[in-house]
Amino acid sequence: MRSLSEIKGFGPARLAALAKRGVETSLDLVERLPTGYRDTTRPLSPAQMTEGVTACFEGYVVGKPVLHRARGMQWVSATVGDECGRVRCMWFNQPWMKDRLFDTQHVTLYGTAVRKKTGVFVVNPAQEEPGHIAPIYASVPGVGQKPLRDAVELLLSEYDEPDPLPGALRARWGLMDRREALYQAHFPQDMDRLARAKDALAFEELLLFQAAVAGAAGERREAKPLAIEDAWIDDFLRALPYEPTRAQRRAIDEVATDMRRPRAMARMVQGDVGCGKTAIALCALYLCARAGGQGALMAPTEILATQHLQSAVELLAPLGVTCGLVTGRMSAAERRRAREAIASGEWQVVIGTHALISEGVEFADLRLAITDEQHRFGVRQRTRLEDMGAAPHVLVMSATPIPRTLSLVLYGDLDISAVDEMPPGRTPVATRIVPEEKREGLYGFLRAQAAQGAQAYVVCPLVGGEDDLGGETRSATEVCRELTRALAPLRVALAHGRMGKAEKEETLGKFYAGEIDVLVATTVIEVGVNVPNASVMVIEGAERFGLAQLHQLRGRVGRGKRESWCFLMAEPNERLRTLAATSDGFAIAQKDLELRGAGEFFGTRQHGEPQLPAVMLSGDGRLLARARDAFLELEREPELAGERLAVHRAAAARFDRSRALFGRN
Repeated sequence: MRSLSEIKGFGPARLAALAKRGVETSLDLVERLPTGYRDTTRPLSPAQMTEGVTACFEGYVVGKPVLHRARGMQWVSATVGDECGRVRCMWFNQPWMKDRLFDTQHVTLYGTAVRKKTGVFVVNPAQEEPGHIAPIYASVPGVGQKPLRDAVELLLSEYDEPDPLPGALRARWGLMDRREALYQAHFPQDMDRLARAKDALAFEELLLFQAAVAGAAGERREAKPLAIEDAWIDDFLRALPYEPTRAQRRAIDEVATDMRRPRAMARMVQGDVGCGKTAIALCALYLCARAGGQGALMAPTEILATQHLQSAVELLAPLGVTCGLVTGRMSAAERRRAREAIASGEWQVVIGTHALISEGVEFADLRLAITDEQHRFGVRQRTRLEDMGAAPHVLVMSATPIPRTLSLVLYGDLDISAVDEMPPGRTPVATRIVPEEKREGLYGFLRAQAAQGAQAYVVCPLVGGEDDLGGETRSATEVCRELTRALAPLRVALAHGRMGKAEKEETLGKFYAGEIDVLVATTVIEVGVNVPNASVMVIEGAERFGLAQLHQLRGRVGRGKRESWCFLMAEPNERLRTLAATSDGFAIAQKDLELRGAGEFFGTRQHGEPQLPAVMLSGDGRLLARARDAFLELEREPELAGERLAVHRAAAARFDRSRALFGRN
């Protein structure tokens, strides 16, 4: 293939814009798959555009379009129909559509039908030419859709890259040839070929990813075993203020067994918010300290690190373990004192933010490295903590329950402890779906809860100023302004990821201290600040979140003794009814996988880790099991040694055996 700079129209400005999106070579561009398609080969009748349907439809404009203005917004409405029925359409912030459409005009449109207060509408449908399937690429500022399509089509005509998978393997698993799969993924002849192409590319990614992860697992380093006695575990469990669950005991036993071995532990403890993962981490730190080593726990925020220190001091200090805190906001004197305590071994357990891995911090004998809310850290940060000791045991904590098959693919280099029971004392969270017309009633409920001394979260999918997502998606900034007026004199505040770190942490700290009644936020509150007094969670635009993420957000309340509530602001659908019906995080994650595909989970992986675009676009959760079966077959069958070697070589080339990516040295 020719280079990008040899393509007509791809000058320095366009090349720079593509480079910012990680597209630096022709292969990068070809493997940058469309994010969606507009299929106009089989238009529906307007009558078939029911709630939730995204499709092409055609019909005649019925009557004159109308331009509306209200609340600082403007939109055009029109009705499109045929002999079978009609559907209403709305174009937000596109006043010119009033003059582009006329009575009896035949139109072909593409859009999504949504339910609003007055019925079902297709919001912002695009006018299309019938009879084709057009790829839609993620936007690149300065590079339009047509130049991208033309460049990809040219490069695919010259594609001559070697196939990373042996032909016999493709044939055995019924996979499309890679060159053909790439072409059909960009320019499909029909939807069946598109589905087969996406599955072939996703299967390839999953297979190579597993091979790369297995390579990383094989690189675990030798470690000095810790002489842990069973009696120490009993001492810790007796010190807990509650009876541990069977799942906690099982995870603690697994961690202790790992740390007794001469090979560095690499284990993930995953489970719902509030399932008791912190107690497992504190037990591991206690066992490490009692065996003569130092342990470190890294948390993503200062508030969470401070809460962990408080828990550690309450539980471990009476057991004779010294604990200390390291954060970025310490004074120079405090920082110097902390570094001395760490370097001398005075602090057996060190808890902190990423300041733990800052220059000048040296451990006397780091034997256990724990990261909490692991998906919030880049892999290099986690690796840096591991590198501060001589092959320490590694434990990562995740509040995202993941189905077993997906866990084996995503984290094949880690042993997994699933904490699938909740400790006693957790308040059940009642979950309700609230349509727009009941908003005022919800505000009244918030006022009543605040009058009783309770606090509330209101979570929004947008900060403010983003591209339109359908006309009525409300941003956190807008909601905060509205609630400040509607709930006066309640104390309402805003927290989001674009704020400076100090400002955001200060706001979260005030909420934790009870100085804020209603916290309007984006998903920054997923990171686990424990606020027992917060008993109400309101999620705006709930249909825009994955089930697993909604479940995590719900877990922010119900942490105290108050009756707790989660309100999903959306029209009812199957996904949201699933969430309202169960509190089992693993069941919810499995349903999310079935409804939204593996991309829901791969899409939340931290920047710096492998990106799997074809997996993101394949909605077939069964593909995971097929790819897992194929990998196990390769690893187990002696007669497939040649194919196994080829796949591992391809994985090494694709992911560079990913020492930087997988966090192993």
